[in-house]
Amino acid sequence: MATPSPSIAARPGTADTVAESTGAFQCADESAHYAFSVCMLLQQYRRHIPWQTEGVVELGSGDASAIADVVRSLPELRVRGFDISPTAVERARGNIAARRVADRYTVDLGDFFDQVNSAAAPRPSTAIANPPYIPADDRDILMPELWGGEYGNDLTLRLLKAQHRHLIVAVPSYADPVTTIGTAAALGYRVINFLAMGLDFGLYSSEPVVRRQIDRICAAGRGWAGEDGYMVAIVLFTQDDGLPGDRSTQLMRALQIRG
Repeated sequence: MATPSPSIAARPGTADTVAESTGAFQCADESAHYAFSVCMLLQQYRRHIPWQTEGVVELGSGDASAIADVVRSLPELRVRGFDISPTAVERARGNIAARRVADRYTVDLGDFFDQVNSAAAPRPSTAIANPPYIPADDRDILMPELWGGEYGNDLTLRLLKAQHRHLIVAVPSYADPVTTIGTAAALGYRVINFLAMGLDFGLYSSEPVVRRQIDRICAAGRGWAGEDGYMVAIVLFTQDDGLPGDRSTQLMRALQIRG
């Protein structure tokens, strides 16, 4: 297994912060965790996941800095990302150009599900995502772009139901991972591997309306959060029988969920 580039090694940062000059969400710790994990999982399973020939598609590219570092580290990787925010797309293209990977990483403005399904070419069998996962009753939160639905996992469930053969996706411990993992299993996915990391609560996850919903999810046994933080696992789900095993039980334990 090749070692990921130092450019995607862990960097210090808070759990969720906002760049005031751009109005764009940033989380240094989580971005580094996501980038490192995607790189490691693609490398480890490169003989089973056809990313070298097909490329991958990305739901919600954000500012693209995390995956641009992965593309720079893996010369055979091609990524086509989608984001619904014009500001994010503009910043993403700038970050991609700055890393000189624009020939292998593109970000288009539009809905991932509409664009991927309507493309003339066959869609790649692999999708990656670190989707918004702040849980709340509605979008009336400090940063609506971070809303992931009532339980925080709306986009993840929708991505699972889109039936890409391989998925690498972030699964937070407080965003109803019980339903996420159960839905994945019902759709024929297995947890092949994952990398988990603890994160501190930040500005957006600490908002009172959000914390109350997190507490409800956890009290119902559908998630976990500590007093100051939570867990996020970057998970490789697959429907490919050629990849043996299932680490669903270990994933639940890593997320502090007790069955």
